[in-house]
Amino acid sequence: MPKVRAEKKSRVHKQIQKQGLNFNTDLGQHILKNPMIVTNMVDKAAIRQTDTVLEIGPGTGNMTVKLLEKAKKVIACEIDPRMAAELQKRFQGTPLYPKIEIMVGDVLKTKLPFFDLCVANLPYQISSSIVFKLLLHRPYFRCAILMFQREFAQRLVAEPGDKLYCRLSVNTQLLAVVHHIMKVGKNNFRPPPKVESSVVRIEPKNPPPPINFKEWDGMVKICFSRKNKTLGASFKHNKVLAMMEKNYNTFASLENKIIPDDFSFKEYVNNILVENDYEKKRARQMDLDDFLNLLKIMNSAGIHFS
Repeated sequence: MPKVRAEKKSRVHKQIQKQGLNFNTDLGQHILKNPMIVTNMVDKAAIRQTDTVLEIGPGTGNMTVKLLEKAKKVIACEIDPRMAAELQKRFQGTPLYPKIEIMVGDVLKTKLPFFDLCVANLPYQISSSIVFKLLLHRPYFRCAILMFQREFAQRLVAEPGDKLYCRLSVNTQLLAVVHHIMKVGKNNFRPPPKVESSVVRIEPKNPPPPINFKEWDGMVKICFSRKNKTLGASFKHNKVLAMMEKNYNTFASLENKIIPDDFSFKEYVNNILVENDYEKKRARQMDLDDFLNLLKIMNSAGIHFS
């Protein structure tokens, strides 16, 4: 019996290999073979019959089938033309074929169409880039159910004080509500990756906080450049001061901000931090409200980060 099951599980893989389609792990091609995990991911998306679903990296189409059964339309974005052709063959001539649109190309370089949901077993090397491409996409989508490397997923949901709390945590949680859904062992993939995985649910905040994300990220990057150091130390770095002073000189005349004559720019910045009780704070202990308030204080003083 075990031999029969093993042969059944590897049938699709063997068919692909016969056609010269070996999995390319450099492209993150680790095919999710456990049908229960595929089903759980699709169920967690709560797909409606009117929904358009974006799937990134559909591979051989195991998840695509489940999505097509529930959605009005599935847009499958695949970077590997061989896999895209295999996907085409799999659905051509079936009742599901009119519901699928296959986009061949790099999702990071592609303008995304409208979609209601995103469900994907992602190539892990594009994890950070795709998260922010999705979160900055307009119009808003309802939610995304995404598979990531375990540690990356843990960073997405990390809270202040956690070991993995970082710039990624803060930036993602500014724009979305993120929940860890389930852990997925490496043996659930073919071929098995070198790391464990997790599935997360990402729901964009609509509307997001009314701030310039590029400027926000510029400030958060400074704060986490030395996340175990105080902000007083982080904002004293020469390159940081040079960037902020350049921006200050650009905006100061427009905003009627003037540094006191007896202050250097370095002293001006440090004084702002001291007066607002930020000099001794550390990024790893600060929550979203702390960062939002710091940005507001800096902007009010004529200091910008983009």
